[in-house]
Amino acid sequence: MSQASPQSGNTLKVLWHLTMNRIKGNTHEERLESFYAGQADAYDDFRKKLLHGREEMFTSIPNAAGSTWVDLGAGTGSNAEYLGDKLANFGKVYQVDLCSPLLEVGKKRIEHRGWKNVETVHADATKFVPPEGQVDVVTFSYSLTMIPDWFRAVDHAYSLLKPGGTIGIVDFYVARKYAAEGHKKHGWSTRTFWQIWFGNDNVYLNPDHLPYIKNKFDTVKFEERFGSVPFIPLVKAPYYIFIGRKPEATRIGSPYDSSRVGSAYQGESTNSPQHPEPTLPDQSKINPVIIDPEQHRL
Repeated sequence: MSQASPQSGNTLKVLWHLTMNRIKGNTHEERLESFYAGQADAYDDFRKKLLHGREEMFTSIPNAAGSTWVDLGAGTGSNAEYLGDKLANFGKVYQVDLCSPLLEVGKKRIEHRGWKNVETVHADATKFVPPEGQVDVVTFSYSLTMIPDWFRAVDHAYSLLKPGGTIGIVDFYVARKYAAEGHKKHGWSTRTFWQIWFGNDNVYLNPDHLPYIKNKFDTVKFEERFGSVPFIPLVKAPYYIFIGRKPEATRIGSPYDSSRVGSAYQGESTNSPQHPEPTLPDQSKINPVIIDPEQHRL
């Protein structure tokens, strides 16, 4: 009688948590703990079949000698393995996540691989600032859709990067109803189904992700694709790969600059793409309107 392989056992464990486990918690961190606590050790095997494009994204980021890389939402730290021997080029790598069970797996990986330049950090992706201040590379691998204040996370990544620094993102997405020219268009069923399907696990596909990111960074590489979903034949989920560069000079009118690094945005206003901060007209350029009361009697 044949025995089930450890990998098949891991898959069953993950499927049970995806379909049967009720996510609990009052905060984002508590909900992450609830979702991943029972499947952290089986996380990597299953996600390899679902999270496409990661290797291509990570092998596209620069790895100059002595540079600093911050991986936001790093999970178990498996992303670093895609770089192979090139990982040693970095002076420091910070694997940041808010989920302790996943970070514990990451710590064991670092010890097992003997990575001396890699460190796990339990922190919020919208607030973490390394001792170096600004860094050379920031990445999000299927984590941006799991961050409630995703626009704040993107803003923070912008501030963390040195001018000319690189951002790498790979994630699920849905297009806007009226996608910009040159972008893939998703029909109503695609936009609706995947938002509901992923939303059950607190993964939120916002059609504003891509426009917001592309407006902030100079595009180096951009791909829109569909990837297979385990155990659902003929069904493919939309995902994208984005490699961008922070402009060498701050764009005119942009509120983002390096002086904001480390502020954690305390006391500052953060506006989502749906609710931008209103711009008031220059009062000095408004001509007064004078009404003659003799000509405007009732």
